Amino acid sequence: MKVLIIEDEQALKESIVAYLQQEGFTCDAADDFRSAKLKISSYQYACVVVDITLPGGSGLNIVRSLKENDSDTGIIIISAKNALDDKITGLEVGADDYLTKPFHLSELNARLKSVLRRRNFNGQKVVRIGEVEVIPDSAEASVAGKPLTLTRKEFDLLLYFVSNRNRVLTKESIAEYLWGDHIEMLDSLDFVYTHIKNLRRKIIEAGGEDYIQTVYGLGYKFMCP
Repeated sequence: MKVLIIEDEQALKESIVAYLQQEGFTCDAADDFRSAKLKISSYQYACVVVDITLPGGSGLNIVRSLKENDSDTGIIIISAKNALDDKITGLEVGADDYLTKPFHLSELNARLKSVLRRRNFNGQKVVRIGEVEVIPDSAEASVAGKPLTLTRKEFDLLLYFVSNRNRVLTKESIAEYLWGDHIEMLDSLDFVYTHIKNLRRKIIEAGGEDYIQTVYGLGYKFMCP
């Protein structure tokens, strides 16, 4: 899952990013209002964690922008302990949850996973499509009860597909989802085809159908045959 951390406190931002990356998330980061606005207008995120007080503007306006664009992005607001009015306003304009500083990173991780389950999987801890079963929280997947041995990127790709089943996903959107800010360091997007080929092969070898369809000239679609 790809998330955006909007936080101007450098140490806290780096701690959140490092922790969530260890938990398997792909993280982008912004430390002011302008760069945050640019990122949410350029990329699609599963969830945004946003501080209310930012250089150059309010995190509440980031929330409003996401909602005005009918975004499916989950939103968690973080702010100072005494900012009750901001908490109420944030939830009223569309945030999914609120955390008061200081907080444990494990709590943020739990809240983030909860928001993602509600947003993407109707609160389900186990997602099933045909013979494929995915457990997002523990990064496990199986086909007809047979465990799939996937790399981290292959699991992220499978999760992206099942979160957007029946939708055409372009090679560019897949690359952005898997690599985030680091996409600019890549020489080409050939790795996307390689990951898709490997994921398709592993599902079929485990006894599953060919769920990944190539939509020529557009991208790929995950469908139940």
